[in-house]
Amino acid sequence: MTSRSMTRHLALAALLGAATLVACTKQEESKKPEAPATAAPAPKPEPLKVAFVYVGPVGDAGWTFAHDLGRKYVEAKFGDKIKTTFVEKVPEGPDAERVIRDLVAQGNKVIFATSFGFGDAMEKVAKDFPDVYFEHATGYKMAPNLRVYEGRFYEDAYLAGIIAGEMTKTNIIGFVGSFPIPEVLRNINAFTLGAQSVNPKVKTKVVWVSSWFDPPKETEAAQSLINQGADVLLQNTDSTAVLQAAEKNGKYAFGWDSDMSAFAPKAHLGSCRLNWGLYYAKAIGDVLNKTWKSEATKWGVKEGLPEFVSIATFVPDSTKKKVEDAREGMKTGTVAVFKGPLVDNTGKEVLAKGAVADDKWNGAINFYVKGVDGKVPSGK
Repeated sequence: MTSRSMTRHLALAALLGAATLVACTKQEESKKPEAPATAAPAPKPEPLKVAFVYVGPVGDAGWTFAHDLGRKYVEAKFGDKIKTTFVEKVPEGPDAERVIRDLVAQGNKVIFATSFGFGDAMEKVAKDFPDVYFEHATGYKMAPNLRVYEGRFYEDAYLAGIIAGEMTKTNIIGFVGSFPIPEVLRNINAFTLGAQSVNPKVKTKVVWVSSWFDPPKETEAAQSLINQGADVLLQNTDSTAVLQAAEKNGKYAFGWDSDMSAFAPKAHLGSCRLNWGLYYAKAIGDVLNKTWKSEATKWGVKEGLPEFVSIATFVPDSTKKKVEDAREGMKTGTVAVFKGPLVDNTGKEVLAKGAVADDKWNGAINFYVKGVDGKVPSGK
């Protein structure tokens, strides 16, 4: 074989070897398993829809304002796990049922109704929607999917009473009441007992306005009390009107439900603030964690729901100390607002010596304690 032939032969062999190698490589590659497709991300859970039904406007600076602060609190706490909505200025009665049914129809799975008068509507709607959780503030009716919650507001009223008893010059204090239900009567009586704990001479006068939120009526009631000699006022209504009327007349008063110190700084002695967000966080957490159950929750100073705040700088330190001692006693259980012997304003014993009121007793209050003038109106 010539050298040229040999060269051609070697070149051909090399080409054949290369082709074989490429073919084998392609065959090996074809045997490799295909890479798995990237899994699609799991769909994000839908947020829990939560609705609030308010009896007053969110700008009332009192009761409804405090509840709406609680709504904003849980929005911040739970983030995109929940979605909240609210309806304000809902009248107690048939309109409430319509509003609550509409909120359920919108897909809300938790409904908070924030006034005593919503109880009948909540009970009716709860029966029709067993898969929705219903929460009623200050109520008493319960069902498998309906429960109640409230604060021991009377504890703050008692603390306010201590300051009132120390600050009054006429020994007459006044209370603007909404409706004569146990919730409100407890506050009137606690306010009186707190004042009497430091000043046994104190008498309390009451004017009723038959409304939770009616600034003109609240102003008139406050003025009536001032005309009767009251120089320190408290209210169970939702606006700042009583406090502002007190300042206009050179008297003292308290904030109720929220910190109202900015509205009448010369008259403001302290505020009975409600931290509803603490309870709303618990309730929504119960639903998310599937631990919700029908029960009655009543939180007081110990749990931090009612909180007496912003005591005026001109209140004597000795008085502030008495308030602080009473507050700590409520937390530890050594101070009870309603403890016997206790009589009503007709002299009838309503709580025996040494007895401490329980929730059943508190829920049945229909009287004024000794020192409160007048008779409790009948009906709502």
